[in-house]
Amino acid sequence: MPAYMISYDLRKVRNYDALIKALRTMKCISPLKSVWFGTLVGPASEIRKILMKEMDADDGLIVVELKPGSDWACKAVNEHGAEWLSNCVTKAG
Repeated sequence: MPAYMISYDLRKVRNYDALIKALRTMKCISPLKSVWFGTLVGPASEIRKILMKEMDADDGLIVVELKPGSDWACKAVNEHGAEWLSNCVTKAG
């Protein structure tokens, strides 16, 4: 399955519970507060559609597919973010 990075910006009403529950159900991990990684069935537009159901109309959301061999760097991430990137993104085919 493809690897994805998901980030959101909940604006006026900041109720994270439903969105976080959906991301955890999808077995995503959160290396930073509003950034999540997951190996998911895409395409990105379908993942966006699923997550938008848990957000308000004015909230922001981005879903980006991470390809094997992508360059990345991080600092002070939690929930094994660097390990996840190393396992899912670093190795090319």
